[in-house]
Amino acid sequence: MKKEPPAERPLVSVVLATYNEARSIERCIASLLEQETPNFDLEILAVDGESRDGTREILEKVAAADRRVRVLTNHKRRAPFAFNLGLRDARGEYVCIFGAHTVYAKDYISVCLRELIAHNAVGCGGRVVTQPSAPTPQARLVTWALSHPFGSSRKSFRTQQEGFADTVNYPIMLREALLEVGGYDEELLRNQDNDTNQKLRAKGYTLYCTWKTRCFYHPKGTVRDLLAYAAGNGFWNVISLKKNRASMAAHHFIPFLFLLGLLSTLLLGVAGVFLPSPYRAVVTLPFAALLGLHLCVGSAAALQVAIRERSLEPLWLPFIFLGFHVAYGYGTLSGFARNAKPPTPAPDRLLVVRG
Repeated sequence: MKKEPPAERPLVSVVLATYNEARSIERCIASLLEQETPNFDLEILAVDGESRDGTREILEKVAAADRRVRVLTNHKRRAPFAFNLGLRDARGEYVCIFGAHTVYAKDYISVCLRELIAHNAVGCGGRVVTQPSAPTPQARLVTWALSHPFGSSRKSFRTQQEGFADTVNYPIMLREALLEVGGYDEELLRNQDNDTNQKLRAKGYTLYCTWKTRCFYHPKGTVRDLLAYAAGNGFWNVISLKKNRASMAAHHFIPFLFLLGLLSTLLLGVAGVFLPSPYRAVVTLPFAALLGLHLCVGSAAALQVAIRERSLEPLWLPFIFLGFHVAYGYGTLSGFARNAKPPTPAPDRLLVVRG
């Protein structure tokens, strides 16, 4: 599909998925209302999943004061439904697929739009900077773990380098192209962005990440939330693999392989109890070596963060990394063991394209 030259002042539609975001929504929506719009107009579609914590009331108050904001209801509550609802109602030539845990620099949309056009890309996102959601040790540890390449890999959107990419987060996208690939798969409650971006690439489109602007992502602030997030991602990787193998890469399954290695070497060590004493110690070495290697690399990463932050708190990171990777691997193992499948879609989940 050949892109037509943009209109003199194109309209950009922000699709903002929200559900019980009272703690973060005011900062997020304020950063969107403060966007610099030198050569385009802006509308904001807040697609709320029937929030019960006051998020809806905050959004409606903002919408009453600023006509650029509209509030839509997402009865399904999940992100892909919100994105598709926004795509249906968006009036803009371009759409921004944004999250409510994030604050956007004032030039975020304008720079991403400029870079999208300059690189002839179908979508462009800025640099994602992970920041603590609260001034607590746990929130800082979660942030450091997610933003370090050893924690999230060098392929994560949190560690992504500038340039053409397989996927971009918090992007501005050409709406027509998103509709061409059917929007977002509503069976995928996670990884729906990986799936859609792969379908765009399969049609010859390109995606670009720019470091000329940035946004600030605030993950949930407890280690328990981090482990639940990791297990959920690992589980949904299995479903994503079955639905669209090309959307998943090898790095998505490294924690699973690590966990299999730990379990198999642990079983070997336990079996060694029944061996003669000279061999007993030998069969425990693989488990100790694998665990020790992970803790050593994690310690090196922790020391790097500790020096940068001039703090002793990051020295807990080796254990956070270990828990994060084990929980992630457990989620994938659980998905395979349970033969995880996506929920059966109801007829009203299909994306209807409005011309």
